Parts: sequence; C-alpha cells; structure tokens
Amino acid sequence: MFLSLPTLIVLIPLVSLAGLLYSSSVEENFPQGCTSTTSLCFYSLLLPITIPVSVFFHLWTWMGIKLFRHN
Repeated sequence: MFLSLPTLIVLIPLVSLAGLLYSSSVEENFPQGCTSTTSLCFYSLLLPITIPVSVFFHLWTWMGIKLFRHN
C-alpha cells in the first residue's frame, strides 16, 4: 500500500526530525562530530536537506516536461 502525498509531506519531516534528535542525544560532540560519513549524525543531518531538494528538482523536471509538451 502506497502512502498518499499529504501523508508523506507530514511523515518525512517528522522522521527526519526524530533522527536528528536521536543522533543529537546519542553523539557526545554533536555538531562538530558530524563530518565523518561513518557517523550516524552525518546522515541525520544530510536527510532533511536531501529530501526537499530532490522533491524540488523532481517537480521542476515535471513542470518542464509539462510546459514542453503543451508548447
């Protein structure tokens, strides 16, 4: 079963925030220790940035296809 778009819009930031809060409570040096790609903290900071950027570019591509098809 696929989740609807409004559910995903609410669910993804909440999961990202939960991961960010979890890694900030687990890591001793939270902001400074996030430079290593082996750290969970690195990915908990990367996820909230990656998801909105990818959604923006997917919508941008879709809009370009729609405009190109109708011209």
